[in-house]
Amino acid sequence: MSGASRPPMDFESTPLTRSEYISAMVHFYRGEVARSNIWRQRLDQTTNWAVVTTAAIITFTFAATERTHVLLLLSSFVTLGFLWIEARRFRYFSVYRARVRMLEENFLLPIVTRNLISPKPDWREFVAMDLDVPKFKITPVESLALRVRYNYYWLFTAQAAAWLLKTWMHPDPALTLREWYGHMGVGTVPGWPLLLIGGLFFAAMSVLFVLGGRAGEIVEDEIHGYESDRGHWKF
Repeated sequence: MSGASRPPMDFESTPLTRSEYISAMVHFYRGEVARSNIWRQRLDQTTNWAVVTTAAIITFTFAATERTHVLLLLSSFVTLGFLWIEARRFRYFSVYRARVRMLEENFLLPIVTRNLISPKPDWREFVAMDLDVPKFKITPVESLALRVRYNYYWLFTAQAAAWLLKTWMHPDPALTLREWYGHMGVGTVPGWPLLLIGGLFFAAMSVLFVLGGRAGEIVEDEIHGYESDRGHWKF
């Protein structure tokens, strides 16, 4: 039979050779690493914005006696906005991070060890399903809790400490607790509403900090990946 009379071969009916499969998987792995790195960089950018904003507001507030301490309370809500953005980005990062770890453990590891038996024989089905119907690997609460534990709890702590120091120092150093409490008011607003709001806010961050430790044990944090427990793939 001549070459011109051969039936056309389509993609589905042509089996992949071993070299073609490995080549495709290598390019797939490189692509997932690139996407994971992009989301990792976006996480770092958000953290940097929060750190710079916190430092700038603290410096601005302490630069002059007449500048109100309320700026430090408002900075906590600005940082909270950065936290929300970062938690959302962390959920996307976890999707690509999980794929990368799945490929590393089940495709690259057998090649490196020259023992071509994947630790998890069903890993291809999970990766293929995740490509078809992508799923977040952690919940919004878990993501928030992890970011608070990793970074934002310490920023909120610095803001709270700066607020307490500001109210004690300005306009004059307080000599008694009553005088310190008097510094916490703003105009006709007494200090107790600000203390209450600040206390509730910091208590909520403390709860997330504790939950972040438990979530880290569940999802094994960003270092170990999310692929070990199949429940996080949610199929």
